[in-house]
Amino acid sequence: MSGMSAEEILDIVDEHDRVVGRAPRGEAYARGLRHRCVFILARDTTGRIFVHRRTPTKLVFPSRYDMFVGGVVGAGERYDEAALREAEEELGVRGLPSPVPLFKFLYDGGGEPAQTWWSYVYEVRCALPVDPQAEEVAWHAFLSEAELEARLGEWDWVPDGLAAYERLKVHRAGRGHG
Repeated sequence: MSGMSAEEILDIVDEHDRVVGRAPRGEAYARGLRHRCVFILARDTTGRIFVHRRTPTKLVFPSRYDMFVGGVVGAGERYDEAALREAEEELGVRGLPSPVPLFKFLYDGGGEPAQTWWSYVYEVRCALPVDPQAEEVAWHAFLSEAELEARLGEWDWVPDGLAAYERLKVHRAGRGHG
């Protein structure tokens, strides 16, 4: 959630992803208000997936692994705009192609306060050398799908990313490859 402070204003949405209000990010988390997020699966030119470990200072899911880059959608921002902005910020690149939208789902992680956000999943091909932000990313590598699958049970992953990845696999299976 690059370049986003706790004061950043977000659109608050209902269960149908309609905007019902606005709130600062810190308040949205503290009160469990439903907002919007983007998840971008970034692949290199050989198809490997960018995987990283979040820094310990992150507001949500510190020090956990994620197979997506992304973050919250700002107030009045479109999902597509947020996806490109977040991917470029978190990968530390400029001039990425527009991430391709795949599907959207409502993440509900339960908890008190509630952890729930509309999550739009994208994919992007990154041919540029990545230079992730040190304040966002503690470790990173491009892993093959087989390597990633092998780590799913071993590493401590962010729960929303894991949910998005499982849905992505189902989405792909329903579509066929290519």
